[in-house]
Amino acid sequence: MSAQDYGQLTALFPDEVVTHSYVQDIALPGVDGAPSAGTLALITLDNGLDHRRPNTLGPNTLVEFGTVLETQRGRAARGEIKGVAVIGKPYFLAAGADLSAVKGLKDREAGLHMARLGHDVYSTLNELGVPSFVFINGLALGGGLEIALNANYRTVSTGAGALALPEAFLGLVPGWGGVYLLPRLIGPANAVQVMIENALSNNRTLSGAAAFKLGIADALFEPADFLEQSVAWAARVLAGTETPGRPNAVPEPVSEENSTAWDAAVERAKKFVEAKTSNAAPAPAKVIELLEKGRNWTKEESFDAENEALAELMLTPQFKDTVYAFLDLVQKRGKRPAGAPDAKLARPVTKVGVVGAGLMAGQFALLFARQLKVPVVMTDIDQARVDKGVAYVHGEVEKLLAKGRISQDAANRTKALVTGSVSKEAFADADFVIEAVFEELNVKKAVFAEVEAIVSPECILATNTSSLSVTAMAADLLHPERVVGFHFFNPVALMPLLEIVRAPKTDDAVLATAFATAKALRKTAVLVKDAAAFVVNRVLLRLMAEVSKAFDEGTDAHTADNALRPMGLPMTPFTLLAMVGLPVAQHVTESMHAAFGDRIAVSANIQALIDCGKKGLWELSEDGTRHIPEETLALLSFGSSPATAEELLRRTQDALAEEIGLMLAEGVVAGPEDIDLCMILGAGWPMHLGGITPYLDRVGASERVNGRHFHPA
Repeated sequence: MSAQDYGQLTALFPDEVVTHSYVQDIALPGVDGAPSAGTLALITLDNGLDHRRPNTLGPNTLVEFGTVLETQRGRAARGEIKGVAVIGKPYFLAAGADLSAVKGLKDREAGLHMARLGHDVYSTLNELGVPSFVFINGLALGGGLEIALNANYRTVSTGAGALALPEAFLGLVPGWGGVYLLPRLIGPANAVQVMIENALSNNRTLSGAAAFKLGIADALFEPADFLEQSVAWAARVLAGTETPGRPNAVPEPVSEENSTAWDAAVERAKKFVEAKTSNAAPAPAKVIELLEKGRNWTKEESFDAENEALAELMLTPQFKDTVYAFLDLVQKRGKRPAGAPDAKLARPVTKVGVVGAGLMAGQFALLFARQLKVPVVMTDIDQARVDKGVAYVHGEVEKLLAKGRISQDAANRTKALVTGSVSKEAFADADFVIEAVFEELNVKKAVFAEVEAIVSPECILATNTSSLSVTAMAADLLHPERVVGFHFFNPVALMPLLEIVRAPKTDDAVLATAFATAKALRKTAVLVKDAAAFVVNRVLLRLMAEVSKAFDEGTDAHTADNALRPMGLPMTPFTLLAMVGLPVAQHVTESMHAAFGDRIAVSANIQALIDCGKKGLWELSEDGTRHIPEETLALLSFGSSPATAEELLRRTQDALAEEIGLMLAEGVVAGPEDIDLCMILGAGWPMHLGGITPYLDRVGASERVNGRHFHPA
């Protein structure tokens, strides 16, 4: 790139928070009794902000980093240094490109310049004339991890908790060398895991230990003396006494054996993307295309293709929508919940009670014990149930230990925190009690009345109800202000959303404590008004009702179940029904029908399946395809008004626009952004659609039904 191109690009980012490159010369330690071999130039990336603001990479940052690297190249040529290393400020290497700035690029040429700049700068790490090292001391995402991939050698800290190439999730490709370098470093199958499977699985990241195991890093050290150990390791490499073993690496040119493995990895990636996104998002397909074609490309050819792909994807609506969903919603609004009271009002939670010892209760107990590290006591109606519930929690802890996700000490501590009792007297000194009993109002009211007679006046009573009235649940208590909805999604450990439900009498201190507890549990909390089914279940049930109604009216099962595939949802409606359980889904639908009338109709065919003990509509054939058995079809009855896939898709879009319009009019949440956040984190709504309300704006449903968009154009 020319100096003029650099200037034009940096001018587009006037508000960039620059991550500076600071150079420090370090004397290399002697190896095997020999004196120091010379000097290592250590470059520290640091934006000057605290631990809440990670290093990011904009054009001004890259230009400065590149200038510093060029200076080191000159020093290497003069024999002044023996190597160059890069490290980040405490806890961070770098969090990748500054998405808030990148989303503002207006033309393809600017995107192309941004892509080329990254490649130009990073490639210098391989052209210094001396070996280059990156010491991954903390978080390294996207372009941050690609700094490391472009170096000759890498060390990683066991305290580095988030390493990833999340670009396919964000609507881009790993465009600063990742698609070419990673499969050659760790093998194509492992690269697919990192670039595709992890990225599209709620943006899963790697720990430092996991990255080392895959071969991304050559050495693994503890955080306490990470820099010292890394420098000593680099000295051994430079002295020739340490040679990194890279058993998963694929040498050039790619052999026939490795080509077969490459093809298998590509096919696995294609199947995974189809299952996750129905091929509705362009970025994952582009990553796979670069991986597939790049097998026999030179590095220069691959880098050129990455540049073109980045320039193309940066201008797609899917990228803009993903940035809105990820940055504006998950990263910003999710961390500053609309309507939450002052956090200073929150009270400490030193002991938790869980009413019930079934599967959901066990998940609660495990989560509270692991994250809050406070005693958790479970109760149930007899000792056998209590013992089974505690045994479940202890068993899950053992599984985490076996997978290496917790230490033996952590496992022992967690198991010791979870106990059981047949008497609710065990809740006497609890600060927070959550019920996990049958979804029946009178049952929950009776439980709360019994608990209230035992606990202190300040103890919070939380309900995990998915659809019942929190107001009605608290109505007969002496202290209704202590009751709050605390609605988790299943599986509890994995789903990040918590709907926190405020009833009219819920106290601010109670609400503040609920939000503080959610944060400590590492959940994203959204404040919701006490209205039937709250947000996620109300939207999903409206969607399911439209599909079930079309099926009952005569639309064939394949058409009904696949009509919504253009939305890129994580599973089809009938698959979701079977996963939730037909009786549970029907029970909630009946509650919704009672609240909202014919907008959410109850399916006679679903009831027929339940009555005959069927678990779902589809069954798997021997060849893996799905079919409806003849005996199942014989149970069902249909109308004579089938819909096409296009008609059902439009009908469902309009139904969702109507329901969300009503929810906003009722004040269920503060704004459409909260509905988007709930659907993304609680229902797996695809990031590339930007949230459900922008999607409904884009397809015209908002205008058709409500006469206006949910968001300004």
